[in-house]
Parts: sequence; C-alpha cells; structure tokens
Amino acid sequence: MAESRSKRVFLNNIDTYSSKYIAQFLSTCVVGESLNEGEEEEEDKHEPSSEAARFQIVGTTENKDATKLTFASDQYWSPSREELLQCLMQCDVIVYNITEHNDLIDEATWAISALHSEIEHFGSPKIFILLSTIMTWAMTKPADPDDPDMPLTEDDYKRRRPHPNFKEHTSTEKLVLKLGKTKKSKLATYVVASGLQYGMGENIFHFFFKTAWLGEHSSVPVFGPGTNVIPAIHIHDLARVVQNIIDHKPKTHYFIAVDDSKNTFEDIVKAIASTLGSGKIENIPKEDAYGTKAIMETDLLYLSVNLQTESVFLKDRLNLHWDCESGIVDNILQVVEEYKQTRQLLPIKICLLGPPAVGKSSVAVKLCRYYKLHHIDVNETINEKVRQLEELLEGNEKTSENVEMLIGAEAQLKTLKNNMLQNDGQLDDRHVVHIIREKLNSKPCRNQGFVLDGYPKTYTQATELFHDENMEVEDSRSAIPQYSKVLVPEFVFSLDATDEFLKERVRSLPQNVAEEMHYTRDEFTESLAQFRETLAEDESLLDYFDYLEIHPEHIDCENVDTVKKIIKTVGRPKNYGLSPEEMEEERKRKEDEQHLQLKQEEVEKELRQRLENDKMTALLEEWNKNMAEVKKQEFELLETRSVPMRHYLMKYVMPTVIQGLMDCCKVKPDDPVDFLAEYLFRNNSDD
Repeated sequence: MAESRSKRVFLNNIDTYSSKYIAQFLSTCVVGESLNEGEEEEEDKHEPSSEAARFQIVGTTENKDATKLTFASDQYWSPSREELLQCLMQCDVIVYNITEHNDLIDEATWAISALHSEIEHFGSPKIFILLSTIMTWAMTKPADPDDPDMPLTEDDYKRRRPHPNFKEHTSTEKLVLKLGKTKKSKLATYVVASGLQYGMGENIFHFFFKTAWLGEHSSVPVFGPGTNVIPAIHIHDLARVVQNIIDHKPKTHYFIAVDDSKNTFEDIVKAIASTLGSGKIENIPKEDAYGTKAIMETDLLYLSVNLQTESVFLKDRLNLHWDCESGIVDNILQVVEEYKQTRQLLPIKICLLGPPAVGKSSVAVKLCRYYKLHHIDVNETINEKVRQLEELLEGNEKTSENVEMLIGAEAQLKTLKNNMLQNDGQLDDRHVVHIIREKLNSKPCRNQGFVLDGYPKTYTQATELFHDENMEVEDSRSAIPQYSKVLVPEFVFSLDATDEFLKERVRSLPQNVAEEMHYTRDEFTESLAQFRETLAEDESLLDYFDYLEIHPEHIDCENVDTVKKIIKTVGRPKNYGLSPEEMEEERKRKEDEQHLQLKQEEVEKELRQRLENDKMTALLEEWNKNMAEVKKQEFELLETRSVPMRHYLMKYVMPTVIQGLMDCCKVKPDDPVDFLAEYLFRNNSDD
C-alpha cells in the first residue's frame, strides 16, 4: 500500500443525498487503495484489515436536528466562518459539493479563497475538490459542427458554455482552478463536472421511481419529447472519482464524471417504468410539469440537458472500478434494488389461513388498508382476470402487432368460461393456481406486497403456487420443496377457533348473506369438516410452510384482537406512507372528529347544566313546600297555645283595661297613659 497515514476529509452537507453517499463510500475506503492496479474484487476491497488507514470523514449538516452519522468522525451545523476555517485547516482533503444547492456556491468560493490566503500556515499539503455540475457545459456547441454526435471531452473545457442559471457554478470552477496554480505543492485543486447522479434511493430521478413504484397512474410521464441525451453517473462511481483524485493527485485538474451511456430522457424513464411498473410512459408538455408540485423547476432544467460527453481522463489517468459504467438503463435491475433497499420500500407478504367463517376476509381488508397491500381473494381475482380479458378483447382491434396477443387472450377466456360451465361456476385447481400466481407476480404485488386470503388450501396447491420455475427439476430426496422467494409469503398466520364459535357466528348471519357466502347450515358443516380433514393429512398446508421454515403463527380469534396481534408481529409499514390526498383526507377526518367531539362536549355540558338547573328548581320547590308546611304547623301550634291565654286575658285582664280606657276617654287627662296606669294600680289594689 502506497499510503498508510489516515487522511481527514471534509465534505459539506453530509446529510443530503449526494454528499452523504460520497462520504459514506469514502469512509469504507483505505487510503491509497485505488493505486493498486491489480485490485481485488469489489467484495474483498471493502473489507480491509482493521489496521488499514481509512479516510476520516468530517463535515457540515444542512439539518439542525440531523442525527449523528455513523460514518462521520465529526459533524457541524451552521458553524461561523472562523470555526469553519479552523475545521478546514485541520483536514487533508476538502470536498465542496455544489451539485445540489445553489446557495452553497458562495460558501465554496469563500472556502477556497480563505484556504488560499492561509496557504503559508498549512502544516501539510491539502487537496481541494470542487464537485460541480455538467450544467456548466449545457450550452457548449459540438466540437465538430458537421458531426453533432461527436462527444465533448475534458479537452474542450475551455470552450464550455453554461446554462444561464449555472453561470455562478462556472465562475467558481474557474476560481478553484486559478487558485490551485499558485503553490501546487501546498494546495492542489480539482474540478469534477458531474453528470446527473443516480443510485442509492435516487434524488433527481426519484419522481419517476416513486410514480412507477406506487402504480397509481397508468403511465409514467416524460416531460417534453424525451429525445435529449442525459449525461449521468452512479453516485458510488462519482465517489470513486473523488477517491482516485485523492489517491493519485493527477496532473490533470478538470474532469468530466459521466458513465459511458448515451441514454435519452425517454430511455431512462422507460427503463424505470418497465422494471417497477406497467412499462407505459406518456410524453407530456414541459409546461404541464411546471404547474405541479411533484418536481422542482431546477430538476426540470437538469432533465432538459442534451449533451454528448465522454470522460476520457477518467479512463486514461485514474483507476476506476465502476458500479454502472454502461449507465442506468443497462443496470436498471441493480439500481431498482438499491432504490428499494435504501428507502426500505420492501413488499410485505402475508398469508391468512383458517377455517371458514373465522374472519379471514375482514382481517385481510384491515391489513391491506393499514399496510397498503393488495388483497388477493380467490373469487375476486378470478373475476378480475375474466374482466381484464373481456376488456382487452373489446377495446382492441386486431392488427399485425397485437394479433397474437389477442388470439391468446381469446383462447384463455374461452378456456376459463368453458371450465366454469363444466364445474358449476368453479375453476379447476390448475387454472386457479395459474391466475393467483400471475397476480402474485404482478408489479403492484411485487412492489407493495399482498395478503393471500385463505389460499392455498392444500399442500399440493402450495407447491404448485410457490414453485420456482427458474430452478432445475426438484430433487425428490430433498425434504424442502423448491420455492420462489419472490412469491412465497414471509408471514403466515393461522386463525384458530372452535367449531361451536364458528357455528354461532354463521347462525348470526342474515339469511341472504349466508346464502351468498355458501354458509347455509349444510354447506358450512361440509366446508368445516373438509377443512378439519385437510388439516389432519400427513402433509398439510401448515407442514409446507414449516418445511420452508416460515413457521405459521397461530392466533386464537376468540380471545385475541387478531389485527393488532398481526400488526405487532409484522411491524411498521414499509412504504411512502399517506399520499398528499390521503393526508388531506386524514386531516379533514381528524378535524371532523375534533369538531364532533367539541359539539358532543357542548351538548353534554348543556345537558349537565339543564339537569343541574332542573335539580335546583326541584330542590327550591321542595324547600318552599317544606317551609310553607313548617309555617303552617307553627301557626297552628301558636294558635293552639294562644287559646288558654286568650281566655285568661278575657276573664281577668280585659274587663279592667276596657273600663280604664272608657274612664280615660271621659276624663280626657293630659297624660292618658299615666291615668290608665293609676287606674289599673287602684283597681289591682282594690282586688
């Protein structure tokens, strides 16, 4: 190994797509690793010994609340210019990425200027790498007007003409190259003009991946005619360019970083749509794209670039081991797998088993709603297939291009209908297995996942349904059936209940529902007996999954909330979550619930107030009634007690008083009270 000392590498915005995956890649590399011409295989290369000196990553983050990134030694959010310069001075390599955000151009310009002004204080030589964009070449004319397909190379960089919106990028490129010429032994500068980046979850192409993966629209849009050639590069290959520049310190200072593809915009979208969706694309005017919020205006500028470029210097002067040298279209399967893994958009595949009337379908519907999965009910899937064939034959006239397809569809439809007529509306197992298998293989099921509702029912059906057609003839001595990992469910739940519980559920069904579901008394008894008999066979359906080590989980539906139990076992949804429309609907639902709750609280409060008022009124009436009764009783008591007193007064007191008053009136004294008192005293003395 030519280099043994660890190198400290700075990158800006290491929590955003481009810088994140470059930094993450470099953190796994050994210093000087790319200098080895006879390099080992990629798997071995990224497993160096623990003593090997790797790149130490430090950088800034765009998000204030960014979690600590495992691949970074140090990370900073919004440092001051003084703090940032101190950080840069402690690094051996400074990589400034201006491919994602235009507002970083000023910072990159300041960084190279500040480092250049401190060049005499460097403790060791430094490398400054500017990751710029191919948009600085967007308006460059072909090298040969007579041959517009002749690619532009690094030799043409002095003739490059930027898109009007990317002139500042060009100015920064020129400044970086200029300041790197003064003291090359102290500060070496490089510019890398990157093509549109793809891979590892996607950034600029994410809209098309997401649209195809969701499958909510019949086609994926292409903005404009789509004939423009888009220079592109896998994000890991761009990281390898940075790694090679650090290791090799080449004499060339300007690089174009693009893969070998000459894919058009339409080629790329078509590959994405075919791998993740129906394969259908639709050309729509660019003006229509500007009116949507789905894609940014800057992204549309990138997607409109039309350049034939070639990275001559990468091949001649560096030692790149490419991930996707031939481009995104040729490597679309790998890129799509990265997209799914990085964004954790992994299908959830569930199989629900159990006796009739145990509630499999209602559970399946709730799970599909929660996880956004596709419900595979046997009867509905068969009807859907027949309907698709009928619509296909009705909506298309035979042409030289589709005649074979239509003849095949017509023959299949005829076979299915004839088989149903011969079997009282039912299909033979071989046809059912074929239709369900086709459904499981559909892009929506392979993207989001599915819930198999009560199918398969037997060991034989399972082996036929999940068999991997690409594998060689099965070894009869093997105890494990050959199966397709794409088709077989990862979670199997057996919903259990007693016969008495099931019969009671069926008895509670309305007559018309029971007849529709074939749950009349005789039909249900026969179905239940057949299920129990199948379960007791030497090789049952549950045994099949046990052989594959997908052990079914039994759930007692009589005593357990089945849906909650399954969700706890399966875990969180693995999708994009709610769409904007669903989020708006959820917001309205919550508002309605809150409004209803407030209204209910008001009604309850008013009712409580009314009850309290009524209670108070009743209490007051009772009080008044009681008080009236008390007063009446007091009056009667007083009346009763006053009778003897009245008698006493009338007999002994009142005659003397009346006579005294009469005498007083006759005499008319000056002081009648004194006269009356004297009179009473005299008469009392007389007595």
